[in-house]
Amino acid sequence: MSMGKEIEHKYLVNDNSFIALATNCFDIKQGYICREKHRTVRIRIKGSEAFITIKGITTGDTRAEFEYPIPIQDALILLDTLCSKPIIEKKRYIVNYHCNTWEIDVFGGGLAGLVVAEIEIPTSDYKYDIPPFVGKNVTNNPRYYNANLVEGLPE
Repeated sequence: MSMGKEIEHKYLVNDNSFIALATNCFDIKQGYICREKHRTVRIRIKGSEAFITIKGITTGDTRAEFEYPIPIQDALILLDTLCSKPIIEKKRYIVNYHCNTWEIDVFGGGLAGLVVAEIEIPTSDYKYDIPPFVGKNVTNNPRYYNANLVEGLPE
């Protein structure tokens, strides 16, 4: 369970070299019950676990986030009945690079071809090394927020 603030930087990915560096990989399905400008409510199935996540407005690279585990059967029902369609499907790779954990999402379905790398950091001014597979910074581009990806690929 995580509560409080999330500070996250998001980048497009240049190539697939991250796959060889990955220490873990998960299939993820997620949908949104609420996708308002100032709040989102997400249901996510990650491997054999499920979560409900409530996020507040993003200010720069920071937003309020509250995440709680829920029974997987509940998540399946919520994804099917209450979440906006389409449901986002992606494969998440975990890469440790210079003492930091990167999450690389390879999207499927209507978002196939989109690959995004994210790093959660303790403070906005935290310095970290950029892996060679990481490209353009899209942290402050709302088109790359997962809640907005329901509408399709960013242009």
